[in-house]
Amino acid sequence: MVTEMITMKMENNFLKEVDDIVKTQGFQNRTEFIRNALRDKIEEIKLKKAMMKLADFKGISKKSNDEQYEKIRSEAFEKISKKLI
Repeated sequence: MVTEMITMKMENNFLKEVDDIVKTQGFQNRTEFIRNALRDKIEEIKLKKAMMKLADFKGISKKSNDEQYEKIRSEAFEKISKKLI
């Protein structure tokens, strides 16, 4: 896999928090932690998009707020879980 280097700036306090998490949570280094955090965020966004598509199929407006999104997410996972069991 080809990787590309990026540069980013962080405030000292924020970087210290990152370093503390790297040490206490068993990450090899900052890069591993940041990659993992970015992957998690991407998956969260994909999941939210999928839930909003499900909401559209159910006739709910695309302008759902976070509370409505959580309700939709819970209902969808409950229905999926019942089918898997």
